Amino acid sequence: MKVLILNGSKGSPGLNDSIEALKSGLTEKHVEFTELKLNQMKYSPCRGCFNCWVKTPGSCVFKDDGDIICREFITSDLILAAAPLVLGYPAASVKNALDRAIPLVHPYLEEVDGEAHHMKRYGKYPAMAFMLEKESDTDADDMAIVNEIFTRAAINLRSRLAFIKYTDEGIKGVLDEINIH
Repeated sequence: MKVLILNGSKGSPGLNDSIEALKSGLTEKHVEFTELKLNQMKYSPCRGCFNCWVKTPGSCVFKDDGDIICREFITSDLILAAAPLVLGYPAASVKNALDRAIPLVHPYLEEVDGEAHHMKRYGKYPAMAFMLEKESDTDADDMAIVNEIFTRAAINLRSRLAFIKYTDEGIKGVLDEINIH
């Protein structure tokens, strides 16, 4: 199994400690992983030009670290985005990274479970997972909304949401979930 860690930490000691514990646990379990420190990468948000579908199919026309994100994304078995919640949503660096994965699907639509979704460009897509650091006022409703948003985001990227865990639950639950997937 290959895990891609999308590290969206903005310097939070608690989240950074959780990410380090995650990497140590993966190493102990002999799980291959790559970490992309999103805040150290140079990539712009998706501009919605859709040239990745029309002009340069499967590849963004803006040549930056977004290409690395896409390559690592599609060659992994599990994407684990680690980020703090900011105003109830994971840090912008994670959203931008996921938005930049749009070249990984076709512009053409097909019906899937009664809904229109983009056709797959590749035969295999990684499962998606999240390790999130709560805000001081995060409640059950907030967590349900985050779960729904990323269940839908995974479907749109022709993936599935494997799990969402929060750093206050400890790293063992994250590692156990990775073993299942």
